[in-house]
Amino acid sequence: MLRINDILDKAQAYLTAEELEMIQKAYIYSATVHQGQVRLSGEPYLTHPMEVAGILVDMKLDSATIISGLLHDTIEDTLTTKEQIEREFGKDVSFLVSGLTKLSRISFGSQEERQAENFRKMILAMSSDIRILMVRLADRIHNMRTLQYQKPDRRVYIARETMDVYAPLANRLGINWMKMELEDMAFQYLSPDAYNEIKSRVAKSYESRNLYTEEVKNIIFQELVKVSIQGEVEGRAKHLYGIYRKMHEQHIDFDEVYDVIAFRIILDSEKEKTCYEALSIVHALWKPVPGRFKDYIAMPKANNYQSLHTAVIGPHGERVEIQIRTRAMHEWAEKGIAAHWRYKEGRAFQDDEDSQIKKLREALEVQKDIKNPKEFMSNLKMALFPEDVYVFTPHGDVKTFPRGATPIDFAYSIHTDVGNQCIGAKVNRNIVPLRYHLQNGDQIEIITQAGHHPSKDWLKYVVTSRAISKIRNWINLEEKNSSQTLGRDLLDKEFKRNNLKFSTCVKSDEMKKILVEHSLPTVEDLISQVGYGRISPRQIVNSFLVTAEAPKGSEKLPEKTRKKAAAPSLGISLTGIDDVMVKFAINWDLRQKHAYPVHIKVVCNDRKGVLTEVSSVITSFDINISFAQVETTDMIANCMFIIDVNDLQQLNSIFSAIRQLKVVRSIERIRKA
Repeated sequence: MLRINDILDKAQAYLTAEELEMIQKAYIYSATVHQGQVRLSGEPYLTHPMEVAGILVDMKLDSATIISGLLHDTIEDTLTTKEQIEREFGKDVSFLVSGLTKLSRISFGSQEERQAENFRKMILAMSSDIRILMVRLADRIHNMRTLQYQKPDRRVYIARETMDVYAPLANRLGINWMKMELEDMAFQYLSPDAYNEIKSRVAKSYESRNLYTEEVKNIIFQELVKVSIQGEVEGRAKHLYGIYRKMHEQHIDFDEVYDVIAFRIILDSEKEKTCYEALSIVHALWKPVPGRFKDYIAMPKANNYQSLHTAVIGPHGERVEIQIRTRAMHEWAEKGIAAHWRYKEGRAFQDDEDSQIKKLREALEVQKDIKNPKEFMSNLKMALFPEDVYVFTPHGDVKTFPRGATPIDFAYSIHTDVGNQCIGAKVNRNIVPLRYHLQNGDQIEIITQAGHHPSKDWLKYVVTSRAISKIRNWINLEEKNSSQTLGRDLLDKEFKRNNLKFSTCVKSDEMKKILVEHSLPTVEDLISQVGYGRISPRQIVNSFLVTAEAPKGSEKLPEKTRKKAAAPSLGISLTGIDDVMVKFAINWDLRQKHAYPVHIKVVCNDRKGVLTEVSSVITSFDINISFAQVETTDMIANCMFIIDVNDLQQLNSIFSAIRQLKVVRSIERIRKA
């Protein structure tokens, strides 16, 4: 078990005596409130906050962060309150610990909802202070190191969450060692067979690989000495998940992963031009592999990573991967935002750190208003993908996007209206499809048209969380508006057909009962459900149809509303069976002996209100629409209806009227088995 003296010994190298005293106080406080609690391993619970604090002090983070590591579970797992933390350790620590507290005391409908809300809380808190994320990552590191004590299903769940969210977060902060350790530990539990095989094969090749590594290192070092370039050369095997990912993505065997060893040239000079001089020496030694050179110095990664990457055919014909960087670049590459941590009077960051945090916040904050847990988690994972495609605006500004990004992603990165009104794009002055994948160095120009709107098809080939969120928002709003218009029109006509007035019935107690029956909060939601085709207007009307002689004590409809009491609809009765949900494709009414359900498909140009436009034509024939739905693909709207017609002549008349609409391309009757 890590001891408090171990933590204090490391911390005294960069913290004041007063800060060390507060860390000692936090240790005693944590030990007191967690007394008697044990982990699944059987160890005292205190071992966990101690290990978290140890990771934070190794990263040389400030005293408030280390104290928060010691106290991060106190509010969640003990009787400690936020107010008590503030009294003992100040507002700063109280805020951090509160932001780290999971929503364990709140009831959720599913584990997925709890997971989404915990991450949403973390994102909101992180927007105010990035240190919350640093402690959460250290917490996850230690939990992964002791994952073997969890039940098998929990191991997989936690490992998947680590691979999907925490490892990418560490990567976005540039903390390479943490990202690699999280990936390897998650890989061990997600694909144990593959993990063990790769681990075994790497171990078997250790001796020969070590000899080869020393040979390459000596050759490079001697060539650098000849031209008076000072520095060191490192060589080590890539982490296991990195090897597995390469095998999986390129569909190759372990023996075909030639660049298992990654070499680094770390230069003493802080001048960027020295890196390029070292690159020329490497390329003079061995033949470069085409297409494998990447300049992350001129164009850093989204997490501010800088280095030159190249691959060459090294000694004995082996392919070798080499990275070239200055010491400052190397420190950032390994430690990321923790490399140059500065903290004074609340918070103060270096310019490069502030820029990095801003990028991460912008990528994550767009997710916080998404209500659906599945959509939230999907978008969160998408937002964390590494951004490594660099393109230019027409004015020469550089923008970064994930691999697979399209001109639509680019358009939404400029402005929501530019994205919504995008009708085309030029890449390097040539027209390209909107599905085109952006490439490094592309210059992008977006073509817009006022009044144009997004297509649901766009969701198939956009990758940025901002674009996905904006397109979904627009589609949801449009579908809601269309469903409202169509639903109200269908209900008005169905109520009128039965000598009822919908606007009056809306205010009745019967309508309140209908809302409760369908678990809907408002009448507007009911209207939308009718417009979506999920509830039949006939189903609503039937609740208001009463016999001429209502039962004694029952509440009658107002006389003005009930112009003429309609006879009850003869339906289908199920007896002897309870608690069974029955769904009818159409409405049955034995009084209408010549009404037949007909499935029709109307293909139209995709534009706002197209479903309402076609529906209005159908209902003008006093025809009931029992189902209506629209799907859009490539600017085409496929409108599907089920309508009740009396005969073929009436159907032909409806078809003829629909064909007169300018938006209609074709109409056909669909035969159902």
